[in-house]
Order: sequence, then structure tokens, then C-alpha cells
Amino acid sequence: MNLNALKKHIFFEFLNLAGRAYLLVRHSENVVLGNRGFAPDEKENGIILVFNPKMNFLWDEYGITATLVFGASPQKCFVPLDDITAIYSPELNAQFVLSPKAGEGSGGLETPAGKGPSPGKPEERKALKNVVKVDFAGKKRLNK
Repeated sequence: MNLNALKKHIFFEFLNLAGRAYLLVRHSENVVLGNRGFAPDEKENGIILVFNPKMNFLWDEYGITATLVFGASPQKCFVPLDDITAIYSPELNAQFVLSPKAGEGSGGLETPAGKGPSPGKPEERKALKNVVKVDFAGKKRLNK
């Protein structure tokens, strides 16, 4: 099973169990949101799209094609599978989150192979100051 097949499986499980599924979609030139496009804050943080079983959408090997309504305006949309960064369900208190690949402009944490997290935003750097590193291998066990 590849990663996009896993995304699809989780999406439809959330949809079946909770009656809706949320997708966090990152800004990309490949994402089509009709003539609406991405708002400035959505370009930075992504956009959350909500799907329910009654909606008419198609999930194929390339992405999701749907007519989504923003306000009162229906928009023809296409979301490539690679631009889905999270799938979640508040009702199930469950989420599936993907880390961005190195070099992708997400503004989030990136974890290159063999290295710890490297903070992107100032609030993330501040949060990492509260992380305590523990070396369990370095401490010898004392027998009494």
C-alpha cells in the first residue's frame, strides 16, 4: 500500500464512521479552487475542506475532483493527493498528519533523515525550548 492509498483508506473510514472528513490542503499551483483561489493566510497555512457522504466527488489516482461551495458560490475544485497534508475527524478525535518533505515551503517543522526537528516559525522555535532531551542509553543501572 502506498501513501496515497493510505490517505484514501483513512479518508473513507473517517467519512463512514463520523459522517464527514476534514482535509488540510497545502497551497500549491496544482490545487484548483475554482476562481476563488487561496486567501493570503491559506497560502501560508493551507485550507481545510470538509467532505460528507452526500457530496458528489471523485477520488481517483490523481486527486479529488468536486464542486465545493464557499459561502454561496459553488466552485469546481481539484486537489492533488500529494497536496493533502492531513486528514482528521473532530468527532472521532482522530487525525492522520503527514510531515512536509524537505524543501517544501510549508512553514512547519521539517525532519531530515537522521536529524531532529528544525523549527520554521518563531512560535515553533519557542515551543522546542521546552523539550527535554533524555539519553536513556547513557545512564547505567545501579543494582542495590
